[in-house]
Amino acid sequence: MSDRIELRGLRVHGRHGVLPEERRDGQDFVIDVVLEIDTRAAAASDDLEDTVDYSSLAHEVAGIVGGQPVALIETLAQRLADACLADPRVAAVEVSVHKPDAPVGLAVDDVVVSIRRTRGRAG
Repeated sequence: MSDRIELRGLRVHGRHGVLPEERRDGQDFVIDVVLEIDTRAAAASDDLEDTVDYSSLAHEVAGIVGGQPVALIETLAQRLADACLADPRVAAVEVSVHKPDAPVGLAVDDVVVSIRRTRGRAG
C-alpha cells in the first residue's frame, strides 16, 4: 500500500508521565499519524465517506491525548494506533508521540516514541 493520509504536528495538552508534576501540571504533546489506506475509491467518487476524514481523526486523537493519563508515551502511542486501526480501511498506521518538554534533566529538543502497527497486529 503506497497511499497515505498524514496528520503532522497536532499539538495537544495532556497529563502523561511518571512524575507527579507531569500528571498535575501537564504539558504539550505533539502527535504525528500516518495512515496507510487505499484512496482509489475516494479519488473516484470524490466523496468524503470513501476515505478517512482527517478532521475527525484529529479530534479523535486530541481526545485521547487530552484524556485519561498514562505513565508512558509508549502506552499513549499504542492507544492512538489502536484507535486508528479501528477503521477497517486503515491497513497500517505509524504514530509518533513527541514530548518536547520531557523532564530528562538535560537540554534536548525533543523526545519521541514512534510505533508502526498493521491490521491484525494491533494491541
